[in-house]
Amino acid sequence: MVPLSILDLAPIVEGGSAAQALHNARDLARHAERWGYARFWMAEHHSMAGIASAATSVALAHVGEGTSTIRIGAGGIMLPNHAPLQIAEQFGTLESLFPGRVDLGLGRAPGTDQAAAYALRRNLNADMNQFPRDVVELMSYLKPDEPGRRVRAIPGVGLDIPIWILGSSLFGAQLAAHLGLPYAFASHFAPAQMMEAIALYRSTFQPSEQLEKPYVMLGYNAFAGDSDEEAALLATSMMQAFVALRSGTPGQLKPPVQGYYESLFPNQRAMLDQVLSCSAIGAPATVRAAIEGFVAETGADELMITCQMFDHRARLRSFEIVADLISG
Repeated sequence: MVPLSILDLAPIVEGGSAAQALHNARDLARHAERWGYARFWMAEHHSMAGIASAATSVALAHVGEGTSTIRIGAGGIMLPNHAPLQIAEQFGTLESLFPGRVDLGLGRAPGTDQAAAYALRRNLNADMNQFPRDVVELMSYLKPDEPGRRVRAIPGVGLDIPIWILGSSLFGAQLAAHLGLPYAFASHFAPAQMMEAIALYRSTFQPSEQLEKPYVMLGYNAFAGDSDEEAALLATSMMQAFVALRSGTPGQLKPPVQGYYESLFPNQRAMLDQVLSCSAIGAPATVRAAIEGFVAETGADELMITCQMFDHRARLRSFEIVADLISG
């Protein structure tokens, strides 16, 4: 089995709080470390009632303090929302606190709606080339110091922080290949161009100081339970979240609902079938077969497992079931 990692959005459940969500994220990371997961990443989203990881670097510091060996990182930082120097400083700080454990994944989406994006940026008129330029600028701040350099990331300069490019289209694949960086594709919610993006990245990859050959990590949903029926019920919280998001009414993560999928309109079921096509939902044997089949089909070098469940204990159990794949 390829390495398995975790992507967490620190979900805020209905009736819960951001504080509890962040506590649960740290608790999940502690368990993940013991179970053998390679990384624990958190994602930047803004103005979302059900996601507590907006201040991603701060949340990662909380997780890092509660763990000792698992890699921690951003999956990702939405770079157009920030000055590259600030992100270099933030992740330089994390790397200084938790040496040899920090990853920095970069995306070009806003991670929010247009109103919140404007509140973050004050200007939404960036050109297509701004993101690649910002990535290169950020990488320059992490290189060893040189005489005459006027702007330094302190902490950050000279630190070995792996940079990843994130994406859900061909743009990120092209950029990651051109810069010789590892590539993470968001197949856990936008799988449409996955195979084309993987092929493009691998065929055009140019080796770099960071990476000699292509490395692909794919997002994957896993909702595991002790039976297929239990897992299907637990997955309905995430289904409700996707339906709410697509209808423009996102909110806190709701409790599971028996028969939820069957109650939806055909167009809603079709949307979920497409969005969740890279998913395993079921008992341990069902999940194992689905994940092994997905890896065989895609040739993924690593999977980033994500799972939003209403009950924290059920979510821990789901990740524990998936972790058994690591140990064989």
